[in-house]
This record gives sequence, C-alpha cells and structure tokens, in this order.
Amino acid sequence: MQGREPCDCRFESYWGHMQLSTPIEEIPRVGPQIQKKLRRLGIKTVKDLIFHFPHRYEDFSNIIPISEIQQNQTVSTKGKILDIKNIRTFRKRMTLTQALIGDETGQIQVMWFNQPYLINTFKKGDFLFLSGKTNKKGSKTYLSSPAYERISDINLNHSDLTHTGRLVPVYPGTEGLSSRWLRFLIKPILMRMRNEIKDALPKELKTKYKLLDFKTAIWQIHFPDSLKEAETAKKRFVFEELIILSLFILNERLKMRQEKAFAIPIDLKLVQEFAKNLPFQLTDDQRKASWQILKDLEKPRPMNRLLEGDVGSGKTVVSAMAALNTAKAGFQTVFMAPTEILVKQHYHTFNIALKKYRLKIGLITGKENRLQNKKVKRKDILEKASKGKIDILIGTHALIQKEVKFGKLALVIIDEQHRFGIDQRAKLCQNQQTKTIPHLLSMTATPIPRTLTLTIYGDLDLSLIKELPKGRKKIITEIVPPLARKKAYDFIREQIKKGRQVFVICPRIEPTKSENGKATNWDEVKAVKEEYEKLKKEIFPEFKIAMLHGKMKNEEKERIMKKFKNGKTDILVSTSVIEVGIDIPNASVMAIEGADKFGLAQLHQFRGRVGRGKEQSFCLFLTDFQSQTVNRRLKALIKCENGFDLAEKDLVIRGPGDLSGQRQWGVPDMTMAALKNIEMVEEARNEAKAILQNDPEMKKNPLLRTKLEEFQRRIHLE
Repeated sequence: MQGREPCDCRFESYWGHMQLSTPIEEIPRVGPQIQKKLRRLGIKTVKDLIFHFPHRYEDFSNIIPISEIQQNQTVSTKGKILDIKNIRTFRKRMTLTQALIGDETGQIQVMWFNQPYLINTFKKGDFLFLSGKTNKKGSKTYLSSPAYERISDINLNHSDLTHTGRLVPVYPGTEGLSSRWLRFLIKPILMRMRNEIKDALPKELKTKYKLLDFKTAIWQIHFPDSLKEAETAKKRFVFEELIILSLFILNERLKMRQEKAFAIPIDLKLVQEFAKNLPFQLTDDQRKASWQILKDLEKPRPMNRLLEGDVGSGKTVVSAMAALNTAKAGFQTVFMAPTEILVKQHYHTFNIALKKYRLKIGLITGKENRLQNKKVKRKDILEKASKGKIDILIGTHALIQKEVKFGKLALVIIDEQHRFGIDQRAKLCQNQQTKTIPHLLSMTATPIPRTLTLTIYGDLDLSLIKELPKGRKKIITEIVPPLARKKAYDFIREQIKKGRQVFVICPRIEPTKSENGKATNWDEVKAVKEEYEKLKKEIFPEFKIAMLHGKMKNEEKERIMKKFKNGKTDILVSTSVIEVGIDIPNASVMAIEGADKFGLAQLHQFRGRVGRGKEQSFCLFLTDFQSQTVNRRLKALIKCENGFDLAEKDLVIRGPGDLSGQRQWGVPDMTMAALKNIEMVEEARNEAKAILQNDPEMKKNPLLRTKLEEFQRRIHLE
C-alpha cells in the first residue's frame, strides 16, 4: 500500500470530528490493511499517531534552481512538468517513469523506478517540488527516484512543505507502510489537534530547565525548522518521560513499604557457623551483602533487593545463607531460575552447601520433581509445599503456576529476572492465612549502569559483590583476527592435550540466506551446526565434540551438559544458551565466533564461564570483520576486568536497550537512549521526589497524575 496517497488539501478537511481517543479505524483513508500495519507499530488511536516520533530526519533543505544542480548532490528544486512517460525496460523487467522538469533557469530529467502509477498522479503542467540525489547518465545529470510533492503555487512558502524542501521526518516503520504515508496521516491531525492537548509539565519545571511548551515541541519534533529545534523538542519529551518513569518507581517503593511481610530474626550463631564451615572464606563484599539482606529480612515490610555481582563472585552462597536463616526461623523459601539447566545446578549447590542442616529441599521443573535428591510425584511435592513441609523449593517458572501453594512462604529468590512485582509475589502466597508479601532477593550477573539503577531498577535496593573469590586467576583475553585463526586452533589443541576443555560460542543455530540474495554480515556469521561439523571433521577430528542450542529438548541438553561436566566431551559448540550460570571448573578456553555480534555485557558473561578452576583460563574473540568500531568494543573488554566499569562502556557504545529489556517497559526508544545522560536522569528523579514530597497524591498536578496512570497501564511488569 505504498502507492497513491490522498492529496493534502482534501485529506485535511476530514479531521473535524477527531478526538485523541479516536481509533485508527475511524481515520479516513485508513483501511484494514493499513490498520494492521499501524497496530504492528503499537498505533491504535489518534494519540498514538501523534506520539509516534521520527527516529531521524532527511535533510532536504538545500533548495537551488535547476541550472545549479550538479552530479552526486542531495538537492531540492521545483519546476513544471514539461513531459512525462512510462518506459518498460525488458532487460531488467521494470517500469521506468521519466519526466522532464523545467524552471526559468533550465531543465532536468527525473526518473522513478517501478512506480508506474505516477503517470496517473501527475500531468503536464503540474508544478512539483523534488528532493533527492543526482546521478549521471552519459553526459547528463538526472534526479534519481526523488521524493516529490505537487504544489499549486510555484512561490509556495517552504515551511508548508511536507515531504521535500525541508528537514523531513523519517519514522520507525514496518513492511508496507512508508514514512511518506505516516507523514500524510500525522501532519493534518497535528495541525488540528496540537492546540487541544494540555501540557502535563508544570510551568516552573519548563522555566527551570528551559523546556519548550507542548504545542511548540510536538510540532518541532515532527516538522522541525532545524536540527537544533528537533533536539530541543526531543529533550522536552524525554525529560517528561523520565519524570513519569521516576514517579512510577518512587510510587512502587512507597507501595512496597505499606505492605506487610514476615519479620525473620537473624540467628547470628547459625550464619556464623555456616560461613565458618564453607570450603572457602567469604569475601568482604559477600559478608556485607549477606548482612544487608539479613537485616532487611528482620523488618515487617517486604525486602526488595537486587544482588548484583560479577560472574563467579559467589552470589549463590549469599542467597543460600539467607534461605538457611529463613528455614531455621520456620519459614519457606522459593528459588526461581530461567532455565532447567540452571535450576538443577542451583539445586545441586544448595544441597551440598546446606547438607549439614537437614533441610527439606525440593525441585520443580516442567518435567521433573525431586525432594531430598529423590524423584517424587508432583502431587506429593505440592501437598508438602502447601503444608509448609518443604523448606526451600527450587524451580523454573513452574513455581508460579496456580496449583503451587505454600504454607508459610517468606522469601523469594530470583536469578537473572529483576522484574518480579507485588502481584506475582501475592500469587505465590494465595493460600496463606496472613496477608503478607514475601521478601524478594533478585540476583544478576549482568552489571547495571548507574542511570538504570536510578530509573528502571530504582525500586530495588542494591547490594554489590565486586570482589572475586581469593585465588581466582585473571582470564587472559585476546582478539583473534582472520590471519591468526590457525594459531588459535593450535593453542586450543594444546589446552585439550593438557586435559582442559573448551567452549566454542556461535551467534546462530543454522546458516541463513538473505531473502533477496544480497549478502549481509549476518549471513557470514558462524552457525552452530555448521561450525560443529567443521570442527569435528576438519579441525579437531581427534577430539570428542558436542553441540548445544536452545532448540534441543531439555533432556538432550541436560545429557550433553552432564557429559561435558564429567569430562567426557573435549569441545562444546553452543549458542548463547550457556551464557548464564553454567559451571564447568575444568573448562579453560572460551572461544567466541563472531564476537563482534554480541554486546559487551554478554561477552563478559561468556568469559565468566571459564576461570572457575585452578588452571589459567583464556578467552578468544574470533572475528572475520575488521573495523575501528569492532576493535574499540572488543579492546574495551580486554582493558576491563570489572563488569561494572564495562556496563558503563556498553551503555555508551550500544545504548541501554539491550541491557534492560525495555520492550516490556513500553518506554520510547528516545527515552531509553537518554538514559546515557546521568545528569538529566538525576535531575528528573530529583524533581519527581520533590513533586511527591510536596504533593503525595499529585492533586496539584492532575495532568501529570493522568500521565502517570497511563504509564502504569501501558507497561507490563506484573
């Protein structure tokens, strides 16, 4: 549906009855196919259209007469159609629309490819405004597939243009829906409705931070007079969104403080004995984090704490101490992890660490149930849990199914999933007599930049484990360019002969072909199946090699991991399924194919899968693409051993979207990008605090309160 659009002047007259809440199906000329495409972009109402902001602008502001046009320029010009015709090119099987355009200074040929409908859209004598790039055919310069706009007056004011002769907005789109179509839809709505939307930002804030008023900002972000005006408009909307986000997070904190939880006293003698009997000495950071958690558990309101620690820093031991203290006080603990492999690993760790204390520790996954290391029926484990006869229940999301109930649940521990709100916790306690919310300890090995801890994770108290256990050797990290690949293979061979094991990570499962036959970088990226066959048959035929990826059945994955852990496999070729929590002390080499395709935080996670034994470990970044950007990113990893410093670098290089899972938040991309700006984040947070302190129910700021309520409805945290 990229063909003929309605004429601006006719289209604009339709908007008399429109409201912000008007569904897109009631917008004139928006049929079922366009509606479907708009919904793919999250656009369901007129308001959604207005707030669908451009992600960049085409600069077509260089307006010159035809006689001054030169080759390889991006220009705008205007003139009369002197001739227009369609030509069928049989060799390339396409239709070429050719037009001759003239003004008082000269003439230029214009060509459009595969847009035959233009012959019916234009006629001789029409005035056009054109913007695009010039090419050369023989000795003649021509305009190639320019943006076009029919004008009634050759002396038209340039600010009245929509698609040409100015900074033209380019919108996030979807297949079959062009930015041109979106401009046709948005501009007339905006012209009519920008005066009807009330400004939610208090006047004093706009004055203090020199922010545009809504009416000016909404126009300038869509149809800016200059790039500076566009940036000023963007700043205004980002600041408003950050204040709403901060208000939401601060409100969540207030709500949590009003809930009740079981107060769990610290058994000091017990936790000291636990620490003393460990086969290693707790680091200072582990002791500090443990104390913060235990002190939180003493309070009669729910703990909401994020335990952030680098890969291999010993977070699980800290959580085991909290679970032990909870169990000995007569309460239950739930431990949730995202994958069955990780769940079983935690189950094994807890059983070993807490063996002396004779706790009843259970396991629930989609297919397996265990109690005290013995297989049991699901019915039996559910019955014991509901009666409070299981101290610690470890599992996947199977734990939050309706049939899973607890007698006296007091602590929920979540590994690598930070967003676990009040409603989800309440579901776990649905049959308890007391109206309590369990304490929450969320754990992550993904370092979170400071701006995200102030905003998206701002409702969580933070405990940090920066120290690694004593005796851990630094992992030697190197970039392997194409010419050094054979040397890397020889090094891997030497390591295996010494009795070590190797991970090889690839970004894809199967090799792919691009749709239109054009090669892309991703087409060349190593695929797991392809790499597995290559290593097995050509490079390391003498070694035992296995393959692991997310499409395998759980039983097969577990069998492969068990063999690798028991030393029966030399090389494991895998996708990022091994990113989180896999512990193989004998693995000393992590080789990452297509390393430039992963984010820094993810590469750091991979690196942390080795270096867990006594032997020196190595991480190799194998890449087939050489560029300054690739080298800059990968060198940052070599310089940064600390994941916390690395998170800040990743934020600057890649942006926050990949670090925070912003899709579930419904936060606009431009706001997510602004989370790099610590100063703006802190200003917005401070203003949100001041608003709530002076006006907790926001009666003085009803428009801002309405915006906050809309934000609460649109995000999906619970």
